[in-house]
This record gives sequence, C-alpha cells and structure tokens, in this order.
Amino acid sequence: MKFEHLIEVNDLLNPLADTVSHQQLWRGLVLRAESPKLFVPHLDQADISARTETGFSRRLRYGEVVIEDVVELHAPYIVRYNVPAQKDISPSSLTMTIEIPQPDRLYVRFQYDDGHDAATDAANQMYDDFRRSAYKESDIDTIRVLRELASQGRLDASLN
Repeated sequence: MKFEHLIEVNDLLNPLADTVSHQQLWRGLVLRAESPKLFVPHLDQADISARTETGFSRRLRYGEVVIEDVVELHAPYIVRYNVPAQKDISPSSLTMTIEIPQPDRLYVRFQYDDGHDAATDAANQMYDDFRRSAYKESDIDTIRVLRELASQGRLDASLN
C-alpha cells in the first residue's frame, strides 16, 4: 500500500489562529521522532540508540509488540522512518515532508509505503482502507499536538 496525504499547518484565513513557523514545525517533527510518547498515547516505551549526524535508531514497544526502526533527518524539511523486515512485520516507511508554497503557508506531506506489491494491495484492500483512515487520523493528531506545543513555546528552543 502506497498512501499519501497533505495536512495544512497554518490556517492563514483564521486571524485568531497562531501561526507555526517553519523552524517550530521542523522541531516538532523531530520531537515526534525523538519523543513519540508525546504524540502516540498507546506507545508503552521508546528507546533511542545509535545516533548519527543524520538520524538515529529506535526501539518501540506497544504491549508485546516491539518494532525497531531507523529515523533519517534531512534538515529542515524531511523526517523519514524506515522499518526493516522483522518477525511478522514487512519492511515499510513513512516520510514526512514540510512543504512551503508561500511564506507562512506550511503543509506536511505524509507518505506511507508498506512495501507490498499491487497483488497484495488488492487482496488487503479492506484492511488498507482502515489503515489509511487510521494513519490520517494519527497525522491530524500529530499536527494538533505540534500546534499545541508551539503555542506553549515548547518548540522555540533550539534542538540539541
């Protein structure tokens, strides 16, 4: 299943809405990767290991399910999650890309790829429809939490 969608970060037509800067948005996407429990309430544990200049490896635990992935940071626009094949999990990826079509008009493009071929996608269509919906809701929540953190000033400090 390959799936992508776009979420607008700043509603420029609403003068009462706070505007998130590109730097705050970038910091928020990095924070989502480094501290995923802030964004994913059902995540039990997240540990980071093997940091490099361009990313890090993580181990995420959801109950009995453990997922190891690699996060690539292409500052200040792209955060990519790569999940290698492990146990019953096929290789997959999620790419979050900041798009700026004009000043202060920020979007995040979420691109999912579960690594399956077209025949497998056809067989899993009902399940994939559910996953697309769940992914979209999760991504909307990500932007909501990120906006809350920005309004609290928690995305203003520089990243270490």
